[in-house]
Amino acid sequence: MTFESHSLAEDLWLFGYGSLIWNPGFSFAERRKAVVEGWALRFWQRSEDHRGTPERPGRVATVIPSPQSRVVGVVYRLEGDRDAILQYLDHREKGGYDRTFLSVMTDEGPVRALSYIGTSESSLFIGPETDDLTARTIRESVGPSGKNIDYLLSLQRALVDLGERDEHVESLVRFSTGF
Repeated sequence: MTFESHSLAEDLWLFGYGSLIWNPGFSFAERRKAVVEGWALRFWQRSEDHRGTPERPGRVATVIPSPQSRVVGVVYRLEGDRDAILQYLDHREKGGYDRTFLSVMTDEGPVRALSYIGTSESSLFIGPETDDLTARTIRESVGPSGKNIDYLLSLQRALVDLGERDEHVESLVRFSTGF
């Protein structure tokens, strides 16, 4: 289902799993904790425009298909000018992310939510690398949106605030900070 086939009369939900958890940057009518089954969160996306530069790309989160895994984030029920919100998000997520719809579970029931995913077809998708290499890159990278380590630590805190811990995020924090 593309956004174009999504009825304007229907609620439009957005699933966020990275910085969208703690820094959405748009108005919304409702926010819920959400889980997507069959996906795993990975820092396998290069960031040349937010948490790094083209000369020294940082690393940011994406999700990858993984049958036995799950990703915790939040869903937002959008309100206001959808076109303006989507233009904002398209610009914000321009670094190799594509729009897709996901089936998302919340405590209040399932929703179909739009999400931005960096796929292996993108030139900014790096794929698997060791956590110590990713952590070193995160430690050393800075971009227009700030230090890459701040992104990682903010994501860890946001997940803890949701009552969750992600094994990949925790490993990167240990390698990045020594804790």
